[in-house]
Amino acid sequence: MTTPLVGALFAGLFDDAALFPPGNAPMAVAVPAHQRGLAAAHGHLLGPFVLPAARLSELRLDGPPLDIALIAAPADLPAAAATITTNPGMRLVAVEAPVAADADQTRLAVRTMAATLTPDIARAIEIPRTDRRDEVLDVLAGTGCRAKLRTGGLRADLFPPAAELAGTIRACAERGIAFKCTAGLHHAIRHTDPATGFDHHGFLNVLLAAVDPSEAQLRRTDAATMAAELRGWSPSDAARARSVFTSFGTCDIADPVHDLVRLGLLPERISV
Repeated sequence: MTTPLVGALFAGLFDDAALFPPGNAPMAVAVPAHQRGLAAAHGHLLGPFVLPAARLSELRLDGPPLDIALIAAPADLPAAAATITTNPGMRLVAVEAPVAADADQTRLAVRTMAATLTPDIARAIEIPRTDRRDEVLDVLAGTGCRAKLRTGGLRADLFPPAAELAGTIRACAERGIAFKCTAGLHHAIRHTDPATGFDHHGFLNVLLAAVDPSEAQLRRTDAATMAAELRGWSPSDAARARSVFTSFGTCDIADPVHDLVRLGLLPERISV
């Protein structure tokens, strides 16, 4: 049975990445869908609309203000942020920087965000999947910036093995750094995509790993037991997990929501 605690556990978890693969929705379709259909159907589950700075000029707004998670390199951030914050039809709620290759690039991104953004705007920097990972995380520690972890993509090599992802989550936890995820978390439970053969991480696996950052949590496929464990979490368990794992981008929110309904973690009808 769905409880208020379990419902709150997924609040704002699903950032709308409709513009990105494999969905690749046209801007003229994705924005109205977010403002009207998705907001009405999924209410408090829905996070901001993820928008690359390079596509900001394509926006044509007709509806309620659009909450935007802007993806921008440090060089592009000041101008893009100014465009959004001076437009009453847009609200800048988050900024994400592309992958930082090393400590110097990370410091530049952190400084630019601090100089450009108000404190209420969430910020994240994508972490490299190289031996420079820990030096990047060391720079992020204590800054309030989140780590952005890549969990998939259009090629098999973009999906980190369970041991690697668990190690990165653990490295974030050791430094007190929250994280969000990007790409590949299409479903609740770890699975192999029959069309591509790629092994996908499950977003419930990642949620459990936020509290217990182990490879074993990321490899689990016992869906019913995992759902039962989440129902048994205390409010402090839920708050702790979501303070660590803040959100992930999905090109079609219907897929993860359908999984949660099927597992009995959300009611059949989701509303605002």
